[in-house]
Amino acid sequence: MTRVAAIDCGTNSLRLLISDDGRQITRRNEIVRLGAGVDATGRIDPEALERARRTLKDYVEVMDFEDVSKVRMVATSATRDADNREEFFAMTEKLLGTRAEVITGEEEARLSFTGAVQDLDASREPFCVIDLGGGSTEFVVGRADGDILGSHSVQMGCVRLTERIMRADPPSETEVEIAADYVAKKLDEVRTIVPVDKAATFVGVAGTFTTLSAMAQGLESYDPREIHNSELRIDALCLVTRQLIGESAAARAAHPVMHPGRADVIAGGSVVVEGIIGMIEDLGTAETLVISEKDILDGIVAGLVGA
Repeated sequence: MTRVAAIDCGTNSLRLLISDDGRQITRRNEIVRLGAGVDATGRIDPEALERARRTLKDYVEVMDFEDVSKVRMVATSATRDADNREEFFAMTEKLLGTRAEVITGEEEARLSFTGAVQDLDASREPFCVIDLGGGSTEFVVGRADGDILGSHSVQMGCVRLTERIMRADPPSETEVEIAADYVAKKLDEVRTIVPVDKAATFVGVAGTFTTLSAMAQGLESYDPREIHNSELRIDALCLVTRQLIGESAAARAAHPVMHPGRADVIAGGSVVVEGIIGMIEDLGTAETLVISEKDILDGIVAGLVGA
């Protein structure tokens, strides 16, 4: 029995996956908002660092209980951008016995791709996996065997858009328009670098996409089994994004599938999703979007098991 653990610390969430020979033992997700204010100040806020410390301490206790033998922790957009990131890394080393690794956007994309396509039919390749995070969004096109045709990370995420542009609650029409223009420019950059036109199947991962799937399906509670590999028509998905963009944070929080820590930023994520939908429609290669519950954590675990 070899139990391994993957920890991913992004701009919005701190997440844990413990696996035993490919079998999921536990999966945890806490909204710690490590990246709160980093875009404006260039520094991790002390309160955010403390939230991350408490959550990571809890995760270490879970890993000890589950007798985990190997762990890898990665840190993405928020820590790449922070001047005081050394405080964060010192904290992770103290608690884990090993330092979290800052990974590039390209490695983040590769790991997300590996995890996201694990349960997909290879006949539907090439896949374009889109990992929409708090500070950045990764796009990677590849085949089921792991052959990557192209990838790119852009500074476009639900927290970044909310803090930088969509500050009103609910956001004003002007804010939404500015955010949409910002997203459009970033997607032009993606289309220049990544061969998205070669993708036959588009796959959305991470909290914005999975929450949208839960809402589109009308679930009464968040159920990963119903969300994983769900397939949504992109025109129908826009009905949900329009609703969320027009609501206040309090109204969004009232949805039964909404994580309370996501309600204030999912409108920003919805603007990103609408831009992505527009790109897919413009390409004319797909009418649906597959939503995967598997992501970078599963990619990290696959690497630990194969090491």
